[in-house]
Amino acid sequence: MPNRLYFLAGEASGDEHGAALMRALRDIAPELEFCGRGGPQMAKIGGAAMRDWIAEAAVVGLWEVVRRYGYFRREFEATLNEIEAAQADAIVLIDYPGFNLRLAKALRERARASKIIYYISPQVWAWNRSRIPKMARSLDLMLCIFPFEAELYNASGLRTKFVGHPLVRRLAETQTAAAREETLVGLFPGSRLREVRSIFPVMLDAASEMLRHSSGLRFEIAAASEALAAEIQAMLGGNLHAARFTVTTGEAISLMRRAAVGIVASGTATLEAACLRMPFVLVYKVAWLTYLAARVVVNVEHLGMPNVLAGREIVPEFIQHQARPRAIAEAALALLNNVEVRAEQLREFNAIAAKLGESDASVNAARAIVEEIGAATVVAT
Repeated sequence: MPNRLYFLAGEASGDEHGAALMRALRDIAPELEFCGRGGPQMAKIGGAAMRDWIAEAAVVGLWEVVRRYGYFRREFEATLNEIEAAQADAIVLIDYPGFNLRLAKALRERARASKIIYYISPQVWAWNRSRIPKMARSLDLMLCIFPFEAELYNASGLRTKFVGHPLVRRLAETQTAAAREETLVGLFPGSRLREVRSIFPVMLDAASEMLRHSSGLRFEIAAASEALAAEIQAMLGGNLHAARFTVTTGEAISLMRRAAVGIVASGTATLEAACLRMPFVLVYKVAWLTYLAARVVVNVEHLGMPNVLAGREIVPEFIQHQARPRAIAEAALALLNNVEVRAEQLREFNAIAAKLGESDASVNAARAIVEEIGAATVVAT
């Protein structure tokens, strides 16, 4: 009987990582069967056995989770029942820690024989390290994408493999010969509506400050969707410098390759910018309730992953009440105009990229899963 894997991803990024992992698994072990929950990319590979639920499941912020508690409780129980019925040889949980860590615990308490594998480690090292021993009791294998995570988890008794970061392969596939444009500033306000509404006004004011000092600058705004592009365009409507701004959709990576400097919302985009060697500053604002709750539990000095990996602030961070337009503009202009400041940040970016590995994370993760479940593999010729 072919091996069956149950996947669970709850956000767009998880859908992307899950789909790449499923493709790699198909290449290595074609007889594997897939089922579970993910997004449109995973559903395209898994077919009818893979439910596309990301439009319902993806949330951001503490308040939205609380508001939809009833929904998540129902879906949690439904997922447990689905896994029970699937009789999968392994459950592969992809990121989405608020749901997936609780799911792993519940599955283990039901004494299921299936392997439980976690891909894209949750950042519990940032907000609750005391959970790591509990995770070790629930999980059979953690596949992580940052090297320091493997060291941390293995020391705590959680069997872990570092597979590299998926970003490395994805960026390598989009390489172009585009040169940086000396007067172009990239603005990256985030991929969710609430982020854009909180962060873009600050970015817009910072851009206006930059224009006071360098009137020849141009600004390109990376919108994650057509809906967000329309929102951003509406917010630009009353700005005196609106003619200096262009909104593009789905062109974030291209913009990071062309912009002389960037202002980037915290998230995966900060690591993308570092790997693409675009000098930038980091900005982030959330609802005050979410911010205050995060302050209680987060125990890292820096928010941006480039700074976490470096162990110090190599990218200026402007968080919440510190996200003041003038200060952001000054830091961005320093990266634009000061040769030494710019060169130092780029040197740090080179060191960060080297830590992320050069091979394909999806292939490495697929091999680890196949080895864990003992599935038959295809030998490449």
